Amino acid sequence: MLEGIYPPIPTPFGGNGEIDVEALAENLSWWMSYSLAGVVVLGSNGEAILLEEGEKLRLIEAVRTGVPEDRAVIVGTGMPSTRATISLMRAAAEAGGDYALVLSPHYYKGQMSDDVLIAHFHAVADASPIPIILYNMPACTGIDLSAELIVRIAEHENIVGMKDSGGNVVKLGKVHGEFGERFRILAGSASFLLPALTVGAIGGVLGLANIAPEECLEIGRLAAAGDIDGASELQIRMIEPNTAVTSRWGVPGLKAAMEMIGHHGGPVRPPLQPLGDEVRGTLRSILIEAQILDPEKETMR
Repeated sequence: MLEGIYPPIPTPFGGNGEIDVEALAENLSWWMSYSLAGVVVLGSNGEAILLEEGEKLRLIEAVRTGVPEDRAVIVGTGMPSTRATISLMRAAAEAGGDYALVLSPHYYKGQMSDDVLIAHFHAVADASPIPIILYNMPACTGIDLSAELIVRIAEHENIVGMKDSGGNVVKLGKVHGEFGERFRILAGSASFLLPALTVGAIGGVLGLANIAPEECLEIGRLAAAGDIDGASELQIRMIEPNTAVTSRWGVPGLKAAMEMIGHHGGPVRPPLQPLGDEVRGTLRSILIEAQILDPEKETMR
């Protein structure tokens, strides 16, 4: 069942700009040493929008090889058209994906009425051999699915959950109140993981979990045990590093942080650009302050 913490993993590239499968395998081995529920591949952190079709399929296959069968591989399959979304989704299922994470189509944003979005998601769900997870990402799409619209979309039996990156916990509570455990809510950022858990979320897809998996898991454990004070303290400590590798410096920040803790980030793909030395120094200080980076070892403790 869909629950727990999932890192939306970055795609490591080699010096030649191609996907570094060996580096990916090493990262996956490290992530899978924690009690993570699985991974998300072809998400925003994976630079999916910058990958060619063949690269996407090779990446899914490589990830499936490195993730045990009892842990989920969630694949980002949202494309600008319904047809392309269905095509990628079927290919993802064939390559070993367990769930399809479907972003709202948004290029023709002015035409994306509620009825259009319902028709899109239901057509995708009808055609999908694997369960669908809605992906609400207003920062990138400019479309913020309302609670009422989510409820209408989620009436389809093959739409089983949602990753929400908007951070509106009132909305999450409303959706949970409508469906209960039938519709699984995942926080889309570690910045509001604890608040989301308190209104019915069952885990999160967290960029921070790439570099601080144990801390993200511990917030969930403490909350489940009723230790809200302990969970709150850790949640607050994780806000600054989470911001650093998401909204502040994005994928370049995440990849730099991966390298700092002793794992593989690699270069970003243009038009993205790597962090400069001054920013890298600031990022390093943030990771040390949050106790994610050991300054003596420059690696995860």
